[in-house]
Amino acid sequence: MPTNSAGSIPPPPLVYLVFIGCAWGLARWVPLDLPPHELATYSGWVLIALGVLLMVWAACEMFRHHTTLNPYGKPSSLLQSGPFRFSRNPIYLADTLVYCGIALLLASLWPWLLLPLLIASMQRTVIVHEEHLLTRLFGDQYRAYRRRVRRWL
Repeated sequence: MPTNSAGSIPPPPLVYLVFIGCAWGLARWVPLDLPPHELATYSGWVLIALGVLLMVWAACEMFRHHTTLNPYGKPSSLLQSGPFRFSRNPIYLADTLVYCGIALLLASLWPWLLLPLLIASMQRTVIVHEEHLLTRLFGDQYRAYRRRVRRWL
C-alpha cells in the first residue's frame, strides 16, 4: 500500500500533462486525425472552461473547510458539500474535463484512445492512495460517504 510520502504517488497534474503530451506527440508522429469542426472547437473550449470552474469550486470548498489541496497532505476534514456531494474526486473530474476539451481541440483520435488508460492510471496510483488515507483518517464516516457518492460522477 502506498504511504503518504511525496515520492509514493505521482503529482496528479503531471499525470494529466504526460497523457496530453503523449496524445499530442502521437498525433504528430502517427496522425489519426478527426475531421476538424467548428462545433468541436467550441465544445473543447466549453469543456476546458467547465473543468476550470469545477476545479475552482472544489478548491474554494477545500479552503472554506481549511483542508489541504495537496494530495500528499493530511486532510483535516472529510468534505461532503459543494461538488463533493456529486463526486468524491471533483478536481480529477475537472482535470478530465480539461483533458477532453484539449482532445477536441487536437482533433485527433489519440487522446480518446489514451483516455481509458489515463483514468485507470489515476485510479490505480493517486485515487487508491487517497482512498486508503481517507479510510484510515475518517473510518466509518468515509465508508458511508463512499456508499453515497460515486468516485467520478
